[in-house]
Amino acid sequence: MSGEQESEAKKPKDISELPGVGATTAEKLVQAGYATIEAIAVATPMEIAQATGIPLQTAQRIVDAARAALDIRFKTALELKKERMTIRKITTSSKALDDLLGGGIETKQITEFFGEFGTGKTQICHQLAVNVQLPDDKGGLGAKAVYIDTEGTFRWERIEQIARGLNLDPDQVMDNIYWVRAINSHHQMAIVDQLFSLMSKDNIRLVVVDSLTSHFRAEFPGRENLASRQQLLNRHLHQLLRLAEVYDAAVIVTNQVMARPDVFYGDPTAAVGGNVVAHAPGVRVQLKKSRGNKRIARVVDAPHLPEGEAVFVITEYGIRDAEEE
Repeated sequence: MSGEQESEAKKPKDISELPGVGATTAEKLVQAGYATIEAIAVATPMEIAQATGIPLQTAQRIVDAARAALDIRFKTALELKKERMTIRKITTSSKALDDLLGGGIETKQITEFFGEFGTGKTQICHQLAVNVQLPDDKGGLGAKAVYIDTEGTFRWERIEQIARGLNLDPDQVMDNIYWVRAINSHHQMAIVDQLFSLMSKDNIRLVVVDSLTSHFRAEFPGRENLASRQQLLNRHLHQLLRLAEVYDAAVIVTNQVMARPDVFYGDPTAAVGGNVVAHAPGVRVQLKKSRGNKRIARVVDAPHLPEGEAVFVITEYGIRDAEEE
């Protein structure tokens, strides 16, 4: 056995194998919601100490061990480059849109689609929930999806149509999509907390939140509630980002737009959420209506992608290139 293989074999596979975690501590961690190494690694020692009642020093050792097990450490830029080269992508079923996104929807980050009603945000979410199940050579990850529905926009009928368009068994495709309706913002965040356990037990590589901000807007109206709303939204976005990074998953969020009455030139709309939402996603894509079933996608923010536009169409069988009509 090589040194690398030996090191891999010694890595803890379960929380009970972490240094300092006996049967009693493991039980406390599980009861507090820290049932996996991933859940512990992304928590702070203070959070764990408060939730379980174990000493802060012990919690620090446990968190450090979990992070070491997941290789969360300082890395050189070259190591980072090698990691980035292995990041996988999910096709959108439109080559033009894939090219705009640098090859498709990337894992380990949040991709946001924002736009007015009817611009195709939910259509893209449905398409990706199916496409993630495709094998690698077809632009998928051979994995399952979770669809967090905050506005009741998920339609199994649409999934069935998209599956047929890709010559897939619709029932099998639907069986690989976990759907949950989030009833308010706190429930929405609690669902993501649960995913830290669920994703370690199942082959889930795509998480969709459609839409990200609707509950937060409804529950925190007015300028007097803005600070509370933004603080909670910030926590939720960092929660999703940790999920994407730890499980090498793609996270898709949709967002609404609001009017900007102070803008006289250019686009008079802006994505909801202000700077908090603007800075969290790795890729932000604005969607706009064009003629008929055509839509325009524009990358407005992505450190690794040039700004640009792509045209795609929404057909009976899902997202396609405009020339395929």
